[in-house]
This record gives sequence, C-alpha cells and structure tokens, in this order.
Amino acid sequence: MTMMRSTLTAALAVLPVALATSWDVSVGPNGQLIYYPEYVLAEVGDTINMIFHPKNHTVTQSSFDAPCVPLAGGVSSGFLPVASDSDPELPNFVITVNDTNPIWIHCEQKGHCGAGMVFAVNPPDASSDHSFAAFQALAIELNGTQTSALSVSTPPPQSWATATATVSDASSTWVSTYTSYSGTPEPTYAAGGPVTHNITVGINGQLAFGPANISAAIGDIVEFTFLAKNHSVVQSSFPEPCTPLVDGFNLGFHPVDANVTGPSFSITINNTSPIWGYCAQTNPVSHCGSGMVFSINAVETGPNNFAAFLALAEATLANSTVKDTSGATASSGSSSPSSTAGSNGALAVVGDVNMGGMVLATVAAVIAGIL
Repeated sequence: MTMMRSTLTAALAVLPVALATSWDVSVGPNGQLIYYPEYVLAEVGDTINMIFHPKNHTVTQSSFDAPCVPLAGGVSSGFLPVASDSDPELPNFVITVNDTNPIWIHCEQKGHCGAGMVFAVNPPDASSDHSFAAFQALAIELNGTQTSALSVSTPPPQSWATATATVSDASSTWVSTYTSYSGTPEPTYAAGGPVTHNITVGINGQLAFGPANISAAIGDIVEFTFLAKNHSVVQSSFPEPCTPLVDGFNLGFHPVDANVTGPSFSITINNTSPIWGYCAQTNPVSHCGSGMVFSINAVETGPNNFAAFLALAEATLANSTVKDTSGATASSGSSSPSSTAGSNGALAVVGDVNMGGMVLATVAAVIAGIL
C-alpha cells in the first residue's frame, strides 16, 4: 500500500509541467501566396512545423524593418519545390522556439514576399506598431508596389586593349591573342590541366543559374545542365544584360520535366575576358528581368561586377524594357545550340539534343571565335 501511494504521488507531481506544443503551418496552401495561419503565439520549447505545398517556396527569417531581406545567421529552409498536393509526404521544415521574442519570416521566391507572403512567431499585439499586420504591410510597401521606373546607374565602359601572351601546359605551348582590361586575369592555363565547371540552369526550381558567377582559366570547360522547366542560355553584354550579343553563343531552349535532369552543353574558355549571359524565356515573365543571369570571369574589384550586371538585368523588368529577339517561347520545343563566327578563340558545344523526351542526336561542333 505504501508503494502504491508513493507511485501515485510521483505521478501527480509531474502533471503541472507544461508540454511543448507542435504548431502546424501550411506554406502556400491551395496555390495562395500565404502562410496559414499567418502567425502563432508560442512558448519556449514549442516547435513550428512548416508544411510545404506547391509550387516552390521558402521559410526564411528576416527582420521587422527589412521584411523581405534574409537575416544574417537566421533560419532558412532553402527552396523546397513541391509538384502536387497529392505527394504522399509533403516536405516540412521545423523551427524550435528558444525564447518569446518575435520571429519574422518571409518567402524568398521572386515577388512572393512583396505580395504579402510573410509569417511571424510571437508578434506584438494588433495595437503595436510592430504587429503582424504592420509587418505584412511593410513587406508589401517596400517590395510589392513598385510602379515607378527603377533607376540603375550603368557603370562607365571599360577601356579594352588587345594583348598577346604565351600560354603553356605540360604538353604544349601556344601564343594567345586576347582582349583585356584592368583586373582581368592573365590568360594562364589551369594548373594540373583544364577544370570542368558546372552551372545548373534553373537550380532548385528557381529562376537562377547556380552558381551564377564563376572564374575560369584558359582551357577550362563550363558545362550548363538544364533542369525544369524551359530555360535557355544566351550570351549578352554587360550594358544590355537581356539582349543577345551579336555573334554570341545561344544554347537554345530545352524544356525539362520536373524531377528530371535535362541535357548538358559545354563551352571552352579561350581567354579570360568576362562572359555575360542570361535566360531568354519571357513566359509568363522575363526570366532575365527576374535575375536569371550569369557571368564568367567578371572583374569583382571594378564597377562592372556581377552585382551591377544583375541590377541592370532586374531593372529591365521594373522598367518594362526587356528586349527578347530569340523568337522562342515557353511552348516551343528544344532548339539546337548555335553561334556565329567572331574574331577570337573558339567555342566547343557538346551535348544531347532532346526532342519530346527522345534523344535524337549528339551535337559536337567547334565554331570559330565567339569569346
């Protein structure tokens, strides 16, 4: 009897201890640009289970004053694309509440935060100037209601010069004539031989190249691998990011199904002058104007750096002046890589051309000088 009484007393003693709560929050339910519920009031130790729905969203911490800017060191789920709500297991991301201070969250997908897709944990009440409603209104005000033309200052053009250098590796030596300007690397062969750099076209379902800015040496190969949905790789110029460069390369449009790795095409680097490029897709919105651009050997120490190039590209969308002369649309099939002869170097294009899901041929062409 004494033992039973002691056991009952111990059980009663733990009852007042609060159990942690797990809060379920839907990310983009029913195709809406929302989190549902929009905020929760949680206790220390609670967890927030963010459940992702179609199409491709993030859970990214920000601050009240900058609702749509990722907070340094803050939580981030990264992009989690979801094809259908019928998926047997929807992806999730869990946030653990360590204190009762507000946690501000937004979706990093282009335009979603500015449309009001934000969330909060423990926001102040509605009477506060830091309430959830105030946070959402600020997100829309700062990022979603841009109607005036965006002004971006174009850096001054570089002073170009022609240089000649002797380039060698373990097996051969040759003389290279190349274009150069201040800050451009010397045209040296990569130590240990050529390196292959891979750039993913449409990485993680985003309108982005990944990585978007790389450095490559003479003889290196840059391989572009296409993912969903329907993107292209077109060479442009620094002052006109979204306009095809005359005599530049164009790897064509390549529609790819979800969760499938599409074709790859490669270019060979023949000098270290900067190469600028973009995706020419404009349906339903300009991919270039949405920031889908890349650079190879941009001079980051000068004004003509990648960040400036990206800003110029995004300004074309804000100002509605995107130029697209490729003639291709989202409904088109695959198109073959192409280039027109220029004056320096050579471009090697290698890859499988995919038409309607069937590999028809392997293209291998060396086309004179486009770099």
